[in-house]
Amino acid sequence: MHIRFLTLLVAASLALAAASPAPVGPLGVPGTPLRPPYAAKDSVTKGGYTLVFISKDSTFSAATKRRMTETFFTVYPREAKRFNPRTLKKLTFVIDPAYDGVAATGNGVATYSPKWLREHPEDLDVVTHEVMHVVQAYPEDSCPGWLTEGIADYARYTYGVNNVAGHWALPDYKAGQQYTNSYRVVARFLVWLEQHGHPNVVTALDRAARTRTYTAGIWKQQTGHTLDELWASYTAAPAVQLAYH
Repeated sequence: MHIRFLTLLVAASLALAAASPAPVGPLGVPGTPLRPPYAAKDSVTKGGYTLVFISKDSTFSAATKRRMTETFFTVYPREAKRFNPRTLKKLTFVIDPAYDGVAATGNGVATYSPKWLREHPEDLDVVTHEVMHVVQAYPEDSCPGWLTEGIADYARYTYGVNNVAGHWALPDYKAGQQYTNSYRVVARFLVWLEQHGHPNVVTALDRAARTRTYTAGIWKQQTGHTLDELWASYTAAPAVQLAYH
């Protein structure tokens, strides 16, 4: 009785297995094991921060990956300490051949172009700029976009570790520039403000953007002058002392 039951059970199991579809791999070939949508993934934890590194490019340089990781653990804690100690403790870097820009960041994930990094292996401080966006964590429409990117490039200038070798620098002022030009143009203006009597202005602007308290009036509140007045003073005498690492 028991032997007959076990025989029927085994037969039923074999029939079910035969009817089940075989695993389908990425090319749709039955029997091919499923593969993850990336070539490599690992993580490093240091000093209370974790970096998950995902590469979708099997040819991506191991040396560049190591240097990007080192840059992260050098600059991110410093940016966090000054601007936002409550920033994310775990970030993800994704090397994505399908991404056609240089780099972009959102929700704690920084995506990088392997083509760009292959052609510009010394541009390690693209990491410094991108992870500053994580530190910023500004709510949507909390401040002008030109200021968001200007502060991120200010952070790259201030905390960058390889800008000299990466041939990255703040541009000299040229007639016709406006603060709405964003990025390095604004970063240089912020450095100028710090060197002309307003050493805490960037920290104040960053905090206001994160807490949704930024208004056009914050410039006069922090410096005694409107933004346009400050820009006019800058364009009239734009000299700054710059130092790079």
